[in-house]
Amino acid sequence: MTSSDLPVYPVLLAGGSGTRLWPVSRELYPKQLVRFIGSDSLIQSTLKRLSPVLDSHNVKIVCGAEHSVEISRHIESIGIRADGNVISEPCGRNTAPAVLLALFDILRTESDAILCIFPADHVIQDVDSFHVKLASAIRLAAADYIVTFGIQPGYPETGYGYIEGRSLISEGALSIGRFVEKPDIQTAGHYVQAGNYFWNSGMFAFKASVMAEEFKTFQPYLYYQLKTLVAASDALSIEDYQVLPNISIDVAVMEKTLKGAVLPSDFGWSDIGSWKSLYDFLPKDENQNVFHGDVISNASHHCFVMGHERLIAANHLNNVVIVETPDSVFVSDIENSRDVKSIVSTLKEKGRWEYQQHTTASKPWGSLTSLETKDHYRVGRMIVYPGSTVTIKTNPAAARTLVVVAGTADITVGLKRRMLQTGESLYLAPENHAVIENGSNDPLVIIQIATATFFSTEV
Repeated sequence: MTSSDLPVYPVLLAGGSGTRLWPVSRELYPKQLVRFIGSDSLIQSTLKRLSPVLDSHNVKIVCGAEHSVEISRHIESIGIRADGNVISEPCGRNTAPAVLLALFDILRTESDAILCIFPADHVIQDVDSFHVKLASAIRLAAADYIVTFGIQPGYPETGYGYIEGRSLISEGALSIGRFVEKPDIQTAGHYVQAGNYFWNSGMFAFKASVMAEEFKTFQPYLYYQLKTLVAASDALSIEDYQVLPNISIDVAVMEKTLKGAVLPSDFGWSDIGSWKSLYDFLPKDENQNVFHGDVISNASHHCFVMGHERLIAANHLNNVVIVETPDSVFVSDIENSRDVKSIVSTLKEKGRWEYQQHTTASKPWGSLTSLETKDHYRVGRMIVYPGSTVTIKTNPAAARTLVVVAGTADITVGLKRRMLQTGESLYLAPENHAVIENGSNDPLVIIQIATATFFSTEV
């Protein structure tokens, strides 16, 4: 559907933690993995809407090492191979190193290519219009432009950066005058009235060769340092990676290049950066409410209520956000709901684990859920995926009892091996460790009871 003879690679940037969407989005389970809208996670939705303009099987996903296993599961569940397509960063260094890392990966097998960069956690309502603009962006990239998608602002938003467009190029694109950081409300209003300022969507299209030259020109240290690291090893160390500049692609290249083009776009885009933006994006009922989960409302208006496990009853509320998870509840007025970021900072300062993970933690072998925590005992649920193995380590402070509630467990303790069927249990003394295998085609579910003063969420 494009005029370019070069292969085209979609690149998804899947870093970040989405702290403004706490308590659903957390450091170890960021918003791109969450199913806010429909049955797909945000990263799955992002991949699906690329077709048929782009081949989603060519995708490269750059993410944090701590998220790579779960992201791999998400993409493989929609039929996209994860091996070779998920690129792990040992630590976050902003978007410029992430883009360059994907570029180097693609140039290992291609002499040149067109890269289309997408944040993995944004949403788009009008997919047909998005496809039209995407095809235009690829044609512009083939002509050596570095294209950024500029969203036509419908109102003076102070939470986005803006791009000034100047002279017309082709495909409706404009040369870039300047990038502007998040403005105050009065300045944002002037931008909307001017008509040639656009929201910065963080989506790009460019030739790998063109972007490589711009990195060499404007960020030579980053370019050559990362190139050396990639050439030396497939597995980047955190010690090497964290010395790279922590810099965005906008600051690193886009604000300096003379090859930039902004493509005005209007396809119902949102970065879902807060509960307010998610509320604005979703359809409302007759009282302008958005309800998700088991919610009963009486005389409530302009509210966003999301429940996961419990009944939520909203009575005579207006302009309120309520988000319930198994371990936390967030309540705020809608307009100030993005301030939840400061609450997350407070949780982190106090050493509260709720800022980082849910009661259920994803593991390479399955998941571990904390069911109950008391002073002298802890109860957890382990789900071991088919074909997976997990080791329960020794814990001098805790004796543990394992109860199989679904499936069959092949358990080795020391030199002894036994099969536990549903309903059977095994006692582990503090000095014992156990290796549990699930050789079946069904998930294995085990309840773990630890009698101690400490129960780690780690196995």
